Amino acid sequence: MADKTHLSGSTETICALATPPGISAISVVRISGQNSIAICEKIFFPKNRSLQLTSADTHTIHFGEIRNKSETIDEVLLSIFKEPHSYTGEDSVEISTHGSPYIQQKIIELLIAQGIRLAQPGEFTLRAFLNGKFDLSQAEAVADLIASHSKTSHDLALNQMRGSFSSRIKELREQLVQFASLIELELDFSEEDVEFANREDLQNLLATLTDELEKLIESFSFGQVVKKGIPVAIVGEPNVGKSTLLNAILNEERAIVSDIPGTTRDTIEDVITLQGVSFRFIDTAGLRESADKVELIGIERTYEKIDQAKIILFVFDVSQTKCHQVREMLKDFKQHIRKSQDASAKEKTFIMVANKTDQLVESPDDFKKMVEMGCIFVSAKRKENVNLILDRLSEYVEQESITDSTVVSNTRHFEALSKALESVNNIEAGFKNQLPSDLIAIDIRQALHHLGEITGTVTTNEILDNIFSKFCIGK
Repeated sequence: MADKTHLSGSTETICALATPPGISAISVVRISGQNSIAICEKIFFPKNRSLQLTSADTHTIHFGEIRNKSETIDEVLLSIFKEPHSYTGEDSVEISTHGSPYIQQKIIELLIAQGIRLAQPGEFTLRAFLNGKFDLSQAEAVADLIASHSKTSHDLALNQMRGSFSSRIKELREQLVQFASLIELELDFSEEDVEFANREDLQNLLATLTDELEKLIESFSFGQVVKKGIPVAIVGEPNVGKSTLLNAILNEERAIVSDIPGTTRDTIEDVITLQGVSFRFIDTAGLRESADKVELIGIERTYEKIDQAKIILFVFDVSQTKCHQVREMLKDFKQHIRKSQDASAKEKTFIMVANKTDQLVESPDDFKKMVEMGCIFVSAKRKENVNLILDRLSEYVEQESITDSTVVSNTRHFEALSKALESVNNIEAGFKNQLPSDLIAIDIRQALHHLGEITGTVTTNEILDNIFSKFCIGK
């Protein structure tokens, strides 16, 4: 287990600005620690002169002034939270001030002069974890909730913060602990050759564990795109209207549009939200043979972005392209990304976009075949039928939607689950090969260790420092 005193500095009282720095309507300065209320009483002068902060009830708000000796810094609202009924589990105070950078700085200077230390990034949440307010995966969800940029990423973080994910991990771990205890007991009576753990029940549990872990690991791919936004690459040959299509989708002039092939030399990205999910659109350089070194760099970056994309909008000029040519281009493109990228083309969703319908005098000869291919006919220039592309993307969200609350979006959790699954597979192999109980017990301990890493039942200073250093100061 981690050294809690070393990590939290729990004997110290800490403070930080909890709202973004700069000018705003209000700012909040947060203080936490055993001396937080007593120290604030030295600089806070309530309008109710009979009030004593140290004897005030928890979860109460008081109006007054922050003063530096005879100088009034600001009129504030001061909120009191007494242990254990606070975010950190310690006595805490929040001072709501006017949003002047000068006021923010002066109040923090006053607190430091009274012996309070400036908080480290994530230290308030770290103390909450160490004081048992929530487990490690819930603490990490706090940062995800703050960073959420869509309804789906918000819901995912909120579910995790409320403990839906960690509760399932704890259930799995507790079931395995029971059998681990029986296996360990067998080791104590190894000379008597007795079995306390029912092997059939344990194998059933391992099958359940394997199924659960595989589902959680499989959910990581979708959890990541929900958290970061689903990447959509717009690809095709030069001058087929990729940049115009991006502008039409975003409803703004984001990309430079020109009739000159190869205008887009680098990737351009922007985000829209559909059904609570963010889609990160990437306009890429036109795919063609080129002697231009700059354009070749752009094309190379295009394939890098294609590797990252979950969805590919494959755009072609319907006024200049026959159906068989589209098929050949798509076939060549898929072969290229299979050879040059680690990701398989099969893992990507392709949406065929037949652009420049405004240049058609009549329906193309291959219209029916293109419809059968699932092509969407649009005029990006006139912004016609672009909504059909958005509808297709919405269908993707419905197909890949979160069916329950146990979706993994954290890389650390994914790695721990993968290691736990490997240990569970080793346990199953040990039973199959009739290995002795002491060897099986080693793999059970490993599985318990990796599951415990997720919730913080098992942790180290290095893991905690790495997690909480990524938080903002004041959280």
